[in-house]
Amino acid sequence: MEAAQLAINEAQKASTDDTKSSAGDKYETGREMMQQETDRNMKQLNEANKLKVALNKINPNTVADKADTGSVVMTDNGNFYIAVSAGILMVDDGKYFAVSPASPIGAKLLGQKAGAMFKLNDKTYQIKQVI
Repeated sequence: MEAAQLAINEAQKASTDDTKSSAGDKYETGREMMQQETDRNMKQLNEANKLKVALNKINPNTVADKADTGSVVMTDNGNFYIAVSAGILMVDDGKYFAVSPASPIGAKLLGQKAGAMFKLNDKTYQIKQVI
């Protein structure tokens, strides 16, 4: 979020610092490029804010026997943290895939209990533990 905000500030500053040259259209082209950069970074910042809101809704003290948002699900084919799609997380020498509940694997995990099995993309998963 900080990187996106910094890039927005820099693009806006560059846009206002740009002065009209004798080339005429060069000024407008530079301003347009800075506006596009600002728009792209604003979109990234908005997405980061949405992810932050989703993460803030998770209560880390909740204990459930069924997989839900905020659960860690250990399977025979990998460990998953149901929260937001954030790739691989390394925690205490363990590898966890942070997945969104809306993702295909997240949707399959939701509501499952230890011992349950499901299939996704011709791969069978057995849930060992839900934390």
